[in-house]
Amino acid sequence: MAAAVVWSCGAALRRSSFLTGCNFLIREIPCVRTPVLWKQPPSRTFFSDRRKLHTAPVGQAFRLRPFHVLVATGGGYAGYKKYEGYKLEQLEKKGIELPVKLASEWEVALYKSVPTRLLSRAWGRLNQVELPTWLRKPVYSLYIWTFGVNMKEAAVEDLHHYRNLSEFFRRKLKPQARPVCCVHSVISPSDGKILNFGQVKNCEVEQVKGVTYSLESFLGPRISTEDLRFSEVPPGNSFQQQLVTKEGNELYHCVIYLAPGDYHCFHSPTDWRVSHRRHFPGSLMSVNPGVARWIKELFCHNERVVLTGDWKHGFFSLTAVGATNVGSIRIYFDQDLHTNSPRYSKGSYNDFSFISNNNKEGIPMRKGEHLGEFNLGSTIVLIFEAPKDFKFHLKAGQKIRFGEALGSL
Repeated sequence: MAAAVVWSCGAALRRSSFLTGCNFLIREIPCVRTPVLWKQPPSRTFFSDRRKLHTAPVGQAFRLRPFHVLVATGGGYAGYKKYEGYKLEQLEKKGIELPVKLASEWEVALYKSVPTRLLSRAWGRLNQVELPTWLRKPVYSLYIWTFGVNMKEAAVEDLHHYRNLSEFFRRKLKPQARPVCCVHSVISPSDGKILNFGQVKNCEVEQVKGVTYSLESFLGPRISTEDLRFSEVPPGNSFQQQLVTKEGNELYHCVIYLAPGDYHCFHSPTDWRVSHRRHFPGSLMSVNPGVARWIKELFCHNERVVLTGDWKHGFFSLTAVGATNVGSIRIYFDQDLHTNSPRYSKGSYNDFSFISNNNKEGIPMRKGEHLGEFNLGSTIVLIFEAPKDFKFHLKAGQKIRFGEALGSL
């Protein structure tokens, strides 16, 4: 019994000395601190089948740049407004008129932030890509079904003939498909929808009912009398009065919207002489009736080509207005014109005169003659001088085709 007690006491002493020694060792071992530099947020680690899976730092995975936010927000908002425009068109078809609600400055700025010029150039490149023969009919058939294209009017009805979308958009019509009216003095230069027409009043032009834009902002400063053979006008007169060259005449306008399914070429609306071209680089916002009703001076914001000259009654102009996916405006007799360039100065314009020492008369155009083309749908604006008894044979919202009468004396 005494031996057992002695043995247990010895064991206790040994354990006590062992723990004391360990404590001594722990106190003697210096604590080494390793500096840690946190350059990035800590990564999350997951364990699966003995493998470590590291995710990217949270800050890198969800880093949003201001440009991306702006483009996404602007694109979404533009899509929403386009849908609203579609709903308005449906209400118009039912004969329901809604009050005009114009966009605010920040809404216009937001819409302009969408890179429509870049997207239009990309669309133009895509249009020129040659499609495989087997793919042409399905692609073009989808477009025909979506926009209601009448291929029976096309000079070439075989869809396999068109190598790319650009050729299909610029398809020619059969000669008998668009007879040119010989009775009336002014004909429609293109297929499309009549947005507005009438007299120009107070230097303001209506793009759609109730929404106007400045005549001078749209056409730019008055062109020199050397180019247009205009009579000198006292400087105190308004811009509108300076364009009217004959006493008793008035200034008239007509706006024609070309939808994507329409014939994309445009022609001369009358017999006239083109003496000057003015190219305004600018935005490429949509010009469909819903947007035209929403944004004041839409046509003054967008890229456009103004052809100016004179006809038998005085001043005459035709303006081709660009739009989204319609960055390319082509004038057949103007090889120096290049639209939708990557770089341009806001508010600038380029002038070119067709009158020279060798060509005193400019470019004569006959009624119905080929004048130019768009890559997709867009807008044509006519502004011209005529006697007070000039009458339009139109009504707002009607569909019209190239060659049909616009008005006459």
